[in-house]
Amino acid sequence: MLSFGLLAALLGCGVLAGFLAGLLGVGGGLVIVPVVVWVLGAAGLGGDHVQHLAVGTSLAVMVFTSFSSVRAHHKKGAVDWRIVRAMAPAMVVGTFIGSQIAGWLPSQGLKWFFVAYAYLVGLQMLFDIKPQAARDMPGHAGQWGAGTLIGMVSSWVGIGGGSMSVPFMSWCNVPVRNAIATSAALGWPIAVAGAAGYLVSGWTVPGLPWGAVGFVYLPAAVTLMVMTVLFAPLGAWLAHRLPVARLKKLFALLMLFMASEMLVSLLKSR
Repeated sequence: MLSFGLLAALLGCGVLAGFLAGLLGVGGGLVIVPVVVWVLGAAGLGGDHVQHLAVGTSLAVMVFTSFSSVRAHHKKGAVDWRIVRAMAPAMVVGTFIGSQIAGWLPSQGLKWFFVAYAYLVGLQMLFDIKPQAARDMPGHAGQWGAGTLIGMVSSWVGIGGGSMSVPFMSWCNVPVRNAIATSAALGWPIAVAGAAGYLVSGWTVPGLPWGAVGFVYLPAAVTLMVMTVLFAPLGAWLAHRLPVARLKKLFALLMLFMASEMLVSLLKSR
């Protein structure tokens, strides 16, 4: 069972993750995964599958977070549904395949991948490294290839893919606010496919804690879901009013800090 202190940490994480998901079209999972890893570790739950449970739980939460966020963006007419229709099917395929592969990987391996990805995203945001808008969106095959890759990587990190899909769309001359809104819409099929995939891949795994359904830890998922759904619309509303570039730098520093914390724990466990 989770103590009051650990429950409070999840509630605070949910507030931050929902706000960032709506504001930046990225960040929910990158915040949720390390916090859930820490909470499960502090509670002595998860064992050798703590990272699998954190990633699966993050994707389950984002089923609701993404839906709440995209509704807010859609009301402002910012979602490019043509891109969503073109890329979402490939993302679903890539995410489900990736989640099945993850079931065969050791928890430590997934942690190292998460740390490397978090550092990459944090540094990219901190120094505003992004490809110059130099082309239009590719054709059907190109969007399928990009969608499949984004889906697979998302399934290993526990994210909605915004840290990849937003730069990809910006590179293809999609205005940044439309890219953020469209990324939120693309995050929903990724989250659904990923959550289903982790549920299936962990269904017969022995030794999972009470409350786990496959690799989804329901007590944490429900707690986080409530808070992220409440605060994602606020982030989406503020995305049209606040200086997003400055907020991204603050988020980048947070990401680098959390990645460093997980890196230290990995090095200590060797």
